[in-house]
Amino acid sequence: MNLIRVSLIFAVIIGILSTTSQSLRFELQSGHTKCIAEDIKSNSMSVGKYSIVNADEAHPLPESHRVTVRVTSTSGTSFHYTENVESGQFAFTASESGDYMVCFWAVDHNPKITLTVDFDWRTGVHAKDWTNVAKKGSVDVMELELKKLYDTVTSIHQEMFLLREREEEMQELNRSTNSRMAWLSGLSFFICITVAGMQLWHLKTFFEKKKII
Repeated sequence: MNLIRVSLIFAVIIGILSTTSQSLRFELQSGHTKCIAEDIKSNSMSVGKYSIVNADEAHPLPESHRVTVRVTSTSGTSFHYTENVESGQFAFTASESGDYMVCFWAVDHNPKITLTVDFDWRTGVHAKDWTNVAKKGSVDVMELELKKLYDTVTSIHQEMFLLREREEEMQELNRSTNSRMAWLSGLSFFICITVAGMQLWHLKTFFEKKKII
């Protein structure tokens, strides 16, 4: 059990350090929608930047190259909404734990066009701009690293509580499953005994009628 817990803790630490940021580039056809979801813990900071990639930097993007962006929580609360833009950004603190979704919708055009969207989404520790923190606070490298470490430890602490809750839920599920299996085994045994008794009674009655016994 201790080994399992250590492995889970290690997995949580790796997850916090490696999966709290999401930078990607994707294609979006006009008239279509693409949504990206991220599991965010309550009270975690989240920032995102998006822009339409201009393949011809010598000329500005045409008016047709625009997107509408909406950011919503797992309960449907809107944190960001903007229409017909070529770039933008958002920032919020999660009010609840769950899947937060960013949806991009490209304006419909005829003929169809395909947009390339560059999207950078960061949550938790990675959502903080540590360069600005260092500049504004006039802190040295050691203090900056301590701030980073403190936020990382805080995130791990929150993950540990969540992990403990999930472990308790799993144990409760195991107890409930074992109880049901024991009840089912007892019922199956009772049915088998009953069927065997009825078979013996039937055979005895049959043999008595045939005067075999």
